[in-house]
Parts: sequence; C-alpha cells; structure tokens
Amino acid sequence: MLCGKITETAYGKINLTLDVVGRREDGYHLVCMVMQTVNIFDTVTIEASGREGGIRLHTDSSEIPDGEDNLVWKAADLMRHELGIKDELDITLTKRIPVAAGMAGGSTDAAAVMRGMVRLSGADISADRLKELGVTLGADIPYCIEGGTQLAEGIGEKLTGLENVPHAYLVIVKPGISVSTGWVYKAFDSIPAEDVVHPDTPAMLEAIRKGDIAGVAANLRNVLEQQTGAQYPVIGELERFLKSFGALGAMMTGSGPTVFSLFDRKEKAENAYHALTACYPDYQSFLTEFVNEA
Repeated sequence: MLCGKITETAYGKINLTLDVVGRREDGYHLVCMVMQTVNIFDTVTIEASGREGGIRLHTDSSEIPDGEDNLVWKAADLMRHELGIKDELDITLTKRIPVAAGMAGGSTDAAAVMRGMVRLSGADISADRLKELGVTLGADIPYCIEGGTQLAEGIGEKLTGLENVPHAYLVIVKPGISVSTGWVYKAFDSIPAEDVVHPDTPAMLEAIRKGDIAGVAANLRNVLEQQTGAQYPVIGELERFLKSFGALGAMMTGSGPTVFSLFDRKEKAENAYHALTACYPDYQSFLTEFVNEA
C-alpha cells in the first residue's frame, strides 16, 4: 500500500518550430518540431492514504474537468495498473499554464502525475517505459516527461535531445479566444502542398548548437499558423505588438492561440510585458525564461 504525499512541477512548453511532414493511415499527422520547456508551470500534489480506494482529483480551475475525462485522472489510473496498486489517491492540481493554449498543459500535468507516482511508490521504472505508457494517453506526454530542448518526430513521441537553447527572456500571451486543435489541423490540410511554408529545421538546430539566440529567433516557424493566423488576426496583431518593443522574434506555439516572443535583453522584455498587460489587460500574459533542466 502507498502512504505519503509528493508534489511535482509540471512545466509548460513552446514550439520553436512546428512542421507537418506527413500523415499516418490512422489519420495522425506526422510532425517534426523543436520543443522547449518554459518557466510557466502547474503543480500536482499526490497524496496516498494507505488504504484501498479510488482517485479523487481537485483543481482550482473551472475550465477543466475534475473527473475521469481529465488527463491527470487517466494518468493516475494508468499508473495504478502499471504499478499493480489499488490505493486511494487524492490529487490536487493547481493551474498556472493557460488552458487550451498550445502549451501542453494537460500533457505536462499527466506527465507530472506519472513521475510523482513512481517517486511515491519507489518503483524501478525507467523514463523510457514512462514515455511508452504516456504516448497511449497523448502524443505530447513523452516530451513532457523528458523536458528541455528536444527534436520531436513521429506524432511527437520520437525524441532527440539537443543542446540547451541559448538564454533569452520571453513574453508569452494567450488572447481571449480558444482554438480547436482538430480545426487547426483540418485547416492546415486544406492548404495546397506547394503553398505550405515549412520551417528550416536544420537551420534552427544549427542556431541552437551555436548558442545563437538571434539565429533561433530568425528561424521560428509554425506551419499551423498559416491558416490559424488568417482566421484569428489577433495572433498576428500580438506578434507585431511584441516586435515593436524589440522582440527578436514572435510566433504562435502549438495549435495556438498563444503567442510567445524572444528578447535578448531583460529591460526590453519587461517593457514589452508591461505594455502588453496595459493594452490587453484581459489576456493571460507572462514574463518568463526557458527551463533547460530535464
């Protein structure tokens, strides 16, 4: 029986590049993307009572379910089966990552539960096994288990660790809209192949290898933004706003609608953040940095 309490940090992510390179027979899109952890995080606390029982999930967000439809609940249930336990679990999820933002909030919360249950149980389970389990719940979960700077391929589950991305200051903003991931990919599929502007992934990898933040910023590209940005002009509006304050680059992350921007100087980032919160007070805005520890 498990008995004890543990808290895990669940970091959000951004995409420095996102390319769609094909499609599987089952409909899943094949991707090639450079992913990066950022210092915006949820916290997940798992408490085991030492007696048999079910899973209870508590969250401070009214935007997400607190039952079996939540990835956190599903991850806990998956790990109970993997560990062969029937222990009662109380899980408390404190949200800071914006919901439905393209920042893998649900996936990183699920990954945190999986890591936490391994630590709480003392089980000898490798990170590779956790990633194998995680991908059954979501393609981003293996990345969220690993974290840091990674090249993600396949449906996002095939990871290659990269050198740490060079230091930068980030301003991140989620506008007051929600975008359906399903719609985003369908909209992308409607673009003629010859009109898709793909990222230069080798150039991004070289900029990271050289520690060249200007090169990283110059090679930001997300193929999903072509249609999403056209449908939701606020995305481009925010990018232009942030660049007007000296951002080296700005781009939509994931399937959107969140926009992030890179700055080489803290003062510029702070000025942009304060202007952003003044002009767009109802949007969720963050002044933050990369997290390069796994």
